[in-house]
Amino acid sequence: MRISCAATPSLSSSVASPLFAPNSHSFANVSLAKAPSAVRLRVRCDVAAIPVLSFSGEKVGDVPLDLKSAPSDTARAVVHRGLVAEQQNQRRGTASTLTRGEVSGGGKKPYPQKKTGRARRGSQRTPLRPGGGVVFGPKPRDWSVKINRKEKRLALSTALSSAAAAADALVVEDFGQEFEAGPKTKEFVAAMRRWGLDPKRKAMFLLTEVSDNVLLSCRNIGTIKLLTPRTLNLFDILDSEKLVFTKSAVEYLNSMYGENAEEEGDGEEEEEEIVLAESYIMKQRSERFEWESGAGVCLLLRRYLHFGSGFGR
Repeated sequence: MRISCAATPSLSSSVASPLFAPNSHSFANVSLAKAPSAVRLRVRCDVAAIPVLSFSGEKVGDVPLDLKSAPSDTARAVVHRGLVAEQQNQRRGTASTLTRGEVSGGGKKPYPQKKTGRARRGSQRTPLRPGGGVVFGPKPRDWSVKINRKEKRLALSTALSSAAAAADALVVEDFGQEFEAGPKTKEFVAAMRRWGLDPKRKAMFLLTEVSDNVLLSCRNIGTIKLLTPRTLNLFDILDSEKLVFTKSAVEYLNSMYGENAEEEGDGEEEEEEIVLAESYIMKQRSERFEWESGAGVCLLLRRYLHFGSGFGR
């Protein structure tokens, strides 16, 4: 293969370039690329009309689900970030193993270095032996991931509005009074069939109030997730094939994740953060007081033991 010398620039030609000239004023003509400015996350508000079904399965009207949602080009990324943060923050991170320096025993050399015919060994705590330490084993760590409060709420509302737009959601009237006589799983399964739900497919029910009879009626159905606004999470929304809301739950979603819900929700969460911060400060103060009082008692005891019975005169 013949390589042309003109294709490879020589050292003299590169040094002779005006970019490397010490007295050249061509640096003023070099345009420096600026860092892209931060683009704010866009938010849109989608309105979906969801049919309302009675306990007997008849349609009694429609109810609007007016939730904020991210645009189509960023919706997947927002929901993915919210899901990853939710799953990571649930990890306890308590898995722990012992290294060879933490395993008990092994201070004595098992057998002499030579004249045994065996492989040399300096300790029984070696990772090569059963009962020894673990090499690069897990240690307790913090898996939590930070996510902005507004982005977390936007991911949740985006997933809900996407399910409503895909006709995977329906609204039923409050049916707690139907089970006042007692829990009945057979009756709950029959109601699901009247609503067009398959008991063998995953479904998520969102209720503002869950009675004990309703909870006992659907507890034995493994494909149902019965949630309240307090336990609403992104994983169960994405893992379910059908979302079932009550009328009061839809009103809660519109007030919490709707167009005019930012100021109210932020104020409540800010108050909660203030309460948590105050409780944390009080806890730190109490721990500091206990430590200082304990240190003072230790100091008094040391003085008493040093000076003997003459202490305090």
